[in-house]
Amino acid sequence: MLIGVPKEIKNFEYRVGLVPSSVRELIENGHQIVIQKGAGEKIGFVDELYKNVGARIADTVEEVFQQADMIIKVKEPQPNECKMLRENQVLFTYLHLAPDPEQAKLLQASGCVAIAYETVTSHSGGLPLLAPMSEVAGRMAIQAGATSLEIKNGGRGMLLGGVPGVVPAKVVVLGGGVVGTNSVRVAMGMGANVVVIDKSLERLYHLDMQFGSKINTIFSTTDSIEEHVRSADLVVGAVLIPGASAPRLVTQKMLSLMQPGSVIVDVSIDQGGCFETAKPTTHENPTYVVDGVVHYCVANMPGAVPRTSTVALNNATLPFALALANLGYKEAMRRNSHLMDGLNIANGKITYKAVAEALHQTYTPAQEIVGN
Repeated sequence: MLIGVPKEIKNFEYRVGLVPSSVRELIENGHQIVIQKGAGEKIGFVDELYKNVGARIADTVEEVFQQADMIIKVKEPQPNECKMLRENQVLFTYLHLAPDPEQAKLLQASGCVAIAYETVTSHSGGLPLLAPMSEVAGRMAIQAGATSLEIKNGGRGMLLGGVPGVVPAKVVVLGGGVVGTNSVRVAMGMGANVVVIDKSLERLYHLDMQFGSKINTIFSTTDSIEEHVRSADLVVGAVLIPGASAPRLVTQKMLSLMQPGSVIVDVSIDQGGCFETAKPTTHENPTYVVDGVVHYCVANMPGAVPRTSTVALNNATLPFALALANLGYKEAMRRNSHLMDGLNIANGKITYKAVAEALHQTYTPAQEIVGN
């Protein structure tokens, strides 16, 4: 199979779909790689490294899309990229389609086979291709929140951990999954007063066993969210429903009760956000203010540390990329139902139920596309 890797074009996005070591593995399995010139240059993966392991360098993105049987990216394709996709061409990347009807429409029109990293599952019920970026984003959320709390950035002028004689900041984490757990770990390490809110008692139990009395675990209700958000200095939105739009847990009314200069970091923004006032921002202009509250809503947070993020992502995606290349997407999915869970669009049809429901479209089970 000929696999293409285009250069990412979103604002401040320097991650790359394949690192040289992944390219080498694919080539040793009998595949060809064409990678756009400069695709990994910003993070130290220069063209020469790709050439040394057998990849071919293309001068333009058009060459990559025209030649490749499968495109491997990091972020969702932008409109001009969607228009370069063709029928039965495999696209393997993050898609986040639920809040993005325009992208879904373009992918359907192309006839491509769109497989989303974020909906591939594991034997344990996890999301193995989302987890590495969730770990990065969860840890970065506290870092971004701490910076946003500085007075020069519009915040209250608070240090998360305080100092002797000064009360530390209160950090509220909405959601106790991978993002939430990593946010809790870093916030606790910085000395903050940490509260995590989740609707799963089992998850709260595990967090309590992991972190003990250093955090407070709270069952999620409208009352509990309002109570703790109102008194928080920093709130991290870490809620995820695979493939679906994030629930809007914090209303503008709740937000208006927060102290001026408080901060929210909405890691769920890729799926629409869990704050009513959230809208996507970029690394170039990461924050804005509503009702005196600083909003950090960067839609590709791990892109701020692209080398770490790229290597972590490749560690997780490579086995699936090899399966798709070695077997073709249909056979690979017939053999691995967890990979089949990643199929979001094929033959112009929506093949992931939560995406179809979010976009108010007809759902076609992936099994009907893949066959037995």
